[in-house]
Amino acid sequence: MSRKRPIHAVTPVAPKLPARRAPTIALALGGGGARGLAHIPVLEAFDEMGLRPKIIAGTSIGAIFGAAYAAGLSGREIRAHTQEVLKKRLDLVRDLYSARVRNTRRIWNVFTAGSAFLAPARLLDVILPPSVGNDFAGLRTPLKIVASDFYAQEPVIFASGPLRKAIAASIALPVIFEPVVHEGRILIDGGLVNPLPFDLLHGEADLTVAIDVSGSPVRRPGQEMPKAWETLFASNFIFERTIIKEKLRSRHPDVYIDAGTSRFQILDFLRLDEILAAAEPAKERLKAQLARVMEAETLEAVEGPEPEKELPAPKRRALLRRGRTAKS
Repeated sequence: MSRKRPIHAVTPVAPKLPARRAPTIALALGGGGARGLAHIPVLEAFDEMGLRPKIIAGTSIGAIFGAAYAAGLSGREIRAHTQEVLKKRLDLVRDLYSARVRNTRRIWNVFTAGSAFLAPARLLDVILPPSVGNDFAGLRTPLKIVASDFYAQEPVIFASGPLRKAIAASIALPVIFEPVVHEGRILIDGGLVNPLPFDLLHGEADLTVAIDVSGSPVRRPGQEMPKAWETLFASNFIFERTIIKEKLRSRHPDVYIDAGTSRFQILDFLRLDEILAAAEPAKERLKAQLARVMEAETLEAVEGPEPEKELPAPKRRALLRRGRTAKS
């Protein structure tokens, strides 16, 4: 009589699911003078969400804060340093005085003077955190900085080499700052050619985030005519807003945030607390939008594309903004 073999129960093995990889982020910080102080809450939002951009691009004041963040400083550290610099008003005036390019009398003849009021490189010695080095090689996060070639009338993109010179060129707003000479080229403010450089980040990461701090002139109560200096700076606002609108028509970042600081003037740096407070709603919008598009991107990476009709609206919008359909 043959012995029956025992029957062993087989435990079904669950299929192994692919790991949920967090999407990478490319961050563009725009130019806009003092309105760009709004970048500080934006950087704090990244820290609070436990995120770090894979690459950063910055123009003008966006280049300053982009360099500080790329150097490894947190948003909170950047806020503390900025407050320290701008709160010491008397010391700041003294430091600006030492950074002047010419005698004060040149200001009154600025349109025929051979230079401008401030030397941007010397100003950076005053305002940049000491941990921001002199070369791109010392950064923890890759960085692109935009300047404008005065004679060629085209953008110049820095991604390596002398970091502080690149920032100085990017912030060299005409009349206020002396142009920067680099390799025989005369460089001025990058906002004149690319005030919100999210296009430089195409293909660099899964998601692109753009922070717009450009502005438009705001009429003050009882004001009939703008002052001469307001008219001068307003022309720069018009250039920036026009360029950004055209860029957004052809390519839209995954997350676009208007910082909501348009009512401030380009030189309102001593209104730091007001600008930071005004940017808080933008910070919360950024966190909400980032969470939404990152979840959509992560789900797509794990589950694969779904039929378009079944996509939740936020995910469908995120995919369409990236220039592809759910079926692609």
